[in-house]
Amino acid sequence: MTIQTRRERERAERERLIVTAARELAEAEGWDAVTTRRLAAEIEYSQPVLYSHFKGKDAIMAAVAVQGCAELAAELRAARTAAEGTRGALAAVGKAYTDFARRRPALYDAMFTHTVDLPFATPEAPAALQEAFGELLRAVEPVAHEGDDPGLLAETYWAGLHGLVTLMRSGRLPAEAHERRLALLIGHFAAGTN
Repeated sequence: MTIQTRRERERAERERLIVTAARELAEAEGWDAVTTRRLAAEIEYSQPVLYSHFKGKDAIMAAVAVQGCAELAAELRAARTAAEGTRGALAAVGKAYTDFARRRPALYDAMFTHTVDLPFATPEAPAALQEAFGELLRAVEPVAHEGDDPGLLAETYWAGLHGLVTLMRSGRLPAEAHERRLALLIGHFAAGTN
């Protein structure tokens, strides 16, 4: 192994350690607790080492968001491909999405609530973001009618799921009716399909 290869591997390992520590701290105490000073202490590196990898907390949160989107894409894909029929796939994806948000609130916030410096809905978006949206799109495409824009339909479905998650998490919608609300959303999107 060359010295350059070893350095690259060590750098990647430090970045992974920083992102993992940020996620764990955010899940335990919220994103306000995640500071470069606190992360440096957690991983036992100096703040200049953190800044050699990331410009600051926002860049770390963006890296967490990309990682989270990759995980979400995998969960949505597994749910969609295991389901039977168009309605089943749409329902499985909706459930997987909302379950993900409920299980990982700080990660979900980094991905879709906090402002992060990531391009969304453009060709420049990181592959993980495109993959996560692609899974929503694949679930919605079969319910699109002639003349519908499947991308806009997928964005609308995503907005419905995000709205349900956000309103429930904030206590504005009671959690006990979540499954019924999700069924209503799926029913309206999948009307006339099996």
